[in-house]
Amino acid sequence: MQTGSPLLLASVESIRPVFLIVMGISLLMLAWRLSKDASRWSGRFIIAGAMLLAVGYSVVMPLYEAEKIERLSDHIHGDVATAMAWHVVKLVSMNAGWLLFGLGLALHANVFGSRESRETLAPSPQ
Repeated sequence: MQTGSPLLLASVESIRPVFLIVMGISLLMLAWRLSKDASRWSGRFIIAGAMLLAVGYSVVMPLYEAEKIERLSDHIHGDVATAMAWHVVKLVSMNAGWLLFGLGLALHANVFGSRESRETLAPSPQ
């Protein structure tokens, strides 16, 4: 009976899916804590983006790393439509997730808010 090398457990290939799952869950927890203090719409954008990113990082990307989902490449051995569908799911979840998460953070930081004019900042002469 052959046993695997204990160094295989510490390899980058075996740790990467675990790291992705932990990253997705921690990003969702961070967004949940941040959205409690945020305004209504910025909190919604932060949570929506974090949920998309959590699905992307915790489900889709580890399945790619475990080769349970076939990558969209030159050498597709399975169904091309299935590979394309999973690629679209990955692109939408990751890109839309970062877009919504960043937009929510920008709204929370009031990046798009109007600046006060210099006249309102300066004291009025009397």
